[in-house]
Amino acid sequence: MSRLDLTMEWLMVAFVALLLAGQVSSEEIPYEHLISQIQACPKECHCPPSFPNAVYCDNKGLKRIPVIPPYPWYLYLQNNLIDVLSANSLHNATQLRWINLNHNKITSEGLEADALKAMSNLVHLYMEDNLLTSIPSPLPAKLEQLRLSRNRISKIPPGVFSGMDYLTLLDLQGNKLQDDAVTEVSLKGLNNLIQINLAKNQLNTMPLGLPPTTKQIFLDSNNIEKIPAEYFKGLPKVVSLRLNRNKLANGGIPNNVFNLSSILDLQLSHNQLTEIPVISSGLEHLHLDHNKIKSVNSSDICPPGALDEYLDEKGPRLRYLRLDGNEIKPPIPRELMMCFRLLRAIVI
Repeated sequence: MSRLDLTMEWLMVAFVALLLAGQVSSEEIPYEHLISQIQACPKECHCPPSFPNAVYCDNKGLKRIPVIPPYPWYLYLQNNLIDVLSANSLHNATQLRWINLNHNKITSEGLEADALKAMSNLVHLYMEDNLLTSIPSPLPAKLEQLRLSRNRISKIPPGVFSGMDYLTLLDLQGNKLQDDAVTEVSLKGLNNLIQINLAKNQLNTMPLGLPPTTKQIFLDSNNIEKIPAEYFKGLPKVVSLRLNRNKLANGGIPNNVFNLSSILDLQLSHNQLTEIPVISSGLEHLHLDHNKIKSVNSSDICPPGALDEYLDEKGPRLRYLRLDGNEIKPPIPRELMMCFRLLRAIVI
């Protein structure tokens, strides 16, 4: 054996020893697996010794995905020039839990059939800031988070979420979705969804078909003018509702539509409201800034019976109130402070 071979072998042993000493995984990685992982790292990428389950191929100017070995759990491909998601490149990547493809040039036409199918263990899929016009399909069945913001998506194919029982977060912010794209049919299968982000789309009405498990609904920067009176009847778990920067006026908000026992955070900034809507006593955060409200009458905003119950657990829970950017002039009515004894901040 030559001196060079001996030197290389010694370096390899030292390298593996460093990996073992670093305690990089909760499970011991066999020696032969470490060696194979080191050798299998794509030449275009970086596989750090301190994180042997990750492959970093980000910011490399790549136009194609290199062939990914079977061992990584985390694959970073963001900030490249990739325009095709190749099934061949990801065929062996069956252990992936997390893949980041943000800021590339992937189109729906460039998404090869079954490119995502091999990743049966995938739970996080990031494809933000690409050129997609439709939701990728088929999706890995174990997916928990799907982030597709700032694409060009205008349609959600029927059945695309069929069998997606693990999906809890769906981010479609900044796309081109219209009312006919977001329906009960297109969202069917999202049986355990918790958060949906449809901000910065082209919606004129409240989206239909949201599952009853939904807790967070983000609809900022659309063109929504009204909310159906019974809209939240099938959404008993809504905690946070954001409707900032829409076209809501008082006539488009039924009297008790926001009087929901579950809601804690209600955001209606930058609309066309002239009056404060009826709220529930359990609401904690209320954003009404930059509307056309001229005055604050405690009888309008204070929940019925609140002044009698403020020492009771059922009393108003409001802690944060924004009213700036309206036509309200100080001082703040004393009755308002008497009603909301838990207020920690009020901006007027």
